[in-house]
Amino acid sequence: MPNRSTALIQSLHTLLTPERLAPYQAAAGGDVDRALDLYEWNGRISAAVFEDLGYLEVVLRNACHKQLQDWNHRQNGDPLWYRHSVFGPASQDDIGKARQRATRGGRPELPGRVVAELMFGFWRFLHARSYEATLWTPCLRLAYPHLHPRRRQTVYTRLDHLNTLRNRIAHHEPIHSAQIAGTGKGIAGLHGELLELLGWIDPVIEDWVRARSNVPALLRARPR
Repeated sequence: MPNRSTALIQSLHTLLTPERLAPYQAAAGGDVDRALDLYEWNGRISAAVFEDLGYLEVVLRNACHKQLQDWNHRQNGDPLWYRHSVFGPASQDDIGKARQRATRGGRPELPGRVVAELMFGFWRFLHARSYEATLWTPCLRLAYPHLHPRRRQTVYTRLDHLNTLRNRIAHHEPIHSAQIAGTGKGIAGLHGELLELLGWIDPVIEDWVRARSNVPALLRARPR
């Protein structure tokens, strides 16, 4: 346990706010020092998970981008798949904002820049049931060559869970619970889903992320 002064504990309690610390204190049986141990650990495990989510996000969007590009080119010879009429209003809005961000300052519009500006939630939504016939079957299923059988719902469920986890981390929310709301799983289970998704795209990259991930060691070091 870190050696925290009374002044530090009081400052943390005030500026982190009692509301934010409440779930940590509940998990620590009301012990303030143990709650702060858990809060600090939550920050470290969040950073480690977010690092691995970053690898997944880049791999996922590039794998999907490749298949969408090929599919759109086969249809109409246009490599800029995001201009296709298949996308619903919400997706079109995301794409429009991404194109604006990608061309800020008068930069030329390059597909790679647009793809990099599309959020994780956008890619999750492209795997929703509403796109099963139009995108999954002719196109996106090919981004997962190592998934057997290639079921859209299997991928969507993982992406939905990981999007929830990503949003909690981005907003500095607790992820230490045995089950994270909206997923039915804890950190270990969700990290397993992350690696599983990577393996469906490319097992070599899955092995690389698994070998360098700090998540397993931090899970073992969870404050008691």
